[in-house]
Amino acid sequence: MRAPLIGITADSEEPTSSPADDGGRTGYSKYPWYAIRENYCAAVRAAGGLPLVLPHEPSLIAQYADLLDGLLVSGGAFDVDPALFGEGERHPTVILKEGRTDFELGLTRAMLKADKPILGICGGQQLLAVALGGSLIQHIPDEINQPLAHEQPNPRHQAGHDVAILEGSQLHRITGETLVPVNSAHHQAVKDVPANIVVDAVAPDGVIEGIEDPSRAFCIGVQWHPEFHISPADVKLFAAFVDAARVRAK
Repeated sequence: MRAPLIGITADSEEPTSSPADDGGRTGYSKYPWYAIRENYCAAVRAAGGLPLVLPHEPSLIAQYADLLDGLLVSGGAFDVDPALFGEGERHPTVILKEGRTDFELGLTRAMLKADKPILGICGGQQLLAVALGGSLIQHIPDEINQPLAHEQPNPRHQAGHDVAILEGSQLHRITGETLVPVNSAHHQAVKDVPANIVVDAVAPDGVIEGIEDPSRAFCIGVQWHPEFHISPADVKLFAAFVDAARVRAK
């Protein structure tokens, strides 16, 4: 049996150095480029999957959705356009990468239609929530009373706070835990989800940290970064995701 093919959405950046200056020492390239942190791919591989980084090619969405056994929507230092969840005004802190968002949203919807496993991580959870019909908090400090430091000051490979996991949820069945330590690197969060979507993890300040669609074999978003494997729950989450994709690969 072949390893399940897991698509991982890449980040995209504009040039960060002038074509005439230092040969790119201040950035990867003087031309537009894609990027992905190595541990996204390593976590998929450690769970038994075959990671495939996806360029942002909207014309290939149908072919990607047909080819892939599972989709990991990665995070990044940008935000989903509030217009996509019905808000006309944009908070000053919101940063857009419209090409990336358009591609990820289109591919996520195609994978939902095909009922193939999806794992959304950090910004990927936020995009998944919007694809499922939910909305987002544009800037946590403006909407949450006495919020935690969701953009934690300590390194991302360390825990920033705990999250409570809903008993009886799929996430609970996967992790076997009701309280897990997580890392945290976000200024936005899920605000509301449709009635059929389960909020399965919450931070002590009430910020939504996990969502799932119980009508699907595997459709989970988490606000933290489980690819860092800071707890056994993170390892179990990736294993469950790849196992669900393996069923599709048969």
